[in-house]
Amino acid sequence: MPFRSRFVASPLAALALLAGSGLPASASADPPDQGVHLRPWVKLCLTLKRMPGHRHIRCKYPPANRDPRAERRAHALRTPSISEISIPTYPATPVGITGGPDDNLWFTENYANKIGKVTTGGLFTEYSLPNAVSEPAHITTGPDGALWFTEAIGNRIGRITTSGSITEYELPTENAYPWGITVGPDDALWFTEIDANKIGRITTSGSITEYSLPTSGAYPCLITTGPDGKLWFTQALAQGVAKMTTSGTVTEYTAPSNDAMPIGIVTGPDGNLWYTDGAGRVGNVTTSGSFTEYSVTDPNSFPWGITLGPDDNLWFAEQVGGSIASVTTTGTISEYSTPTSNPGPFQLAVGSDDNLWATLDYVDKLAVITP
Repeated sequence: MPFRSRFVASPLAALALLAGSGLPASASADPPDQGVHLRPWVKLCLTLKRMPGHRHIRCKYPPANRDPRAERRAHALRTPSISEISIPTYPATPVGITGGPDDNLWFTENYANKIGKVTTGGLFTEYSLPNAVSEPAHITTGPDGALWFTEAIGNRIGRITTSGSITEYELPTENAYPWGITVGPDDALWFTEIDANKIGRITTSGSITEYSLPTSGAYPCLITTGPDGKLWFTQALAQGVAKMTTSGTVTEYTAPSNDAMPIGIVTGPDGNLWYTDGAGRVGNVTTSGSFTEYSVTDPNSFPWGITLGPDDNLWFAEQVGGSIASVTTTGTISEYSTPTSNPGPFQLAVGSDDNLWATLDYVDKLAVITP
């Protein structure tokens, strides 16, 4: 079986990374360009590392565990409560997660090539995808009561029923690298295509349409439906966010900070779009394009996924910082350490138990956060 790394998307690519950077203690080297497909979080992290304010960010590898005394201090300060449960498959590298129509949490196992579900009581069921090395990424509940997900390397959109029946749809554009996915205002599924620089749409019957973005190399990451009935998505390498009508008209907005790297996005209770910025910020943008930015404690914490919590705060993952954080609509940020140090939190979703559930990519676990 060929060697695969949980950080890169092709066989032997990890060896190429190691050859360029020495030991896995840091990521000081530029990414290789000989046909190696870096996973999105690695590419964006390495891009930040080239910027003066982020030279010390750690990319690709989880840092070493903290001292046990530091662990105990962190545990004492951890409010709200956070617990963790291990995924049966190792390595799984969970990425996306969503609340399902059956009151379970559904998540992707990017490396294990599976879709997982877990009850709020912690009982797991896993479903293997039909095609090897598909690398499922993000997942959402569709209007038809099934779960829809992107297959980044498989170049497909997948559908799985709550009983585990899987259907896959090939994308028209080759090597598009589909990533984020959401339900649109038209009851179709809308998704980002990172490498194709497009936004895609698929109906529940499997009909696919693709729309090219006006800015080349924008790196569209995550996507959500806004309160204005538009599709809103982040453009990590275009330093902004954009909105699209269901007919394909795109409007782009540039974030104020010159090192901005918007990644996650969700509609907030205040009618604004809230997004994470990999450069150490969380922000919001009005539907007319006016931005507000808030800095987190560590500029190298690499904020990633974001969701609206049951407490009407915005909750987000600090992937490199290893924390779960919340921000109020007035900009007050609170950060909470997880029981396992440096677990690589990625995405969050609200469960039927009114807890937040997060994928911990580096350690093959899910976190349960009680606000």
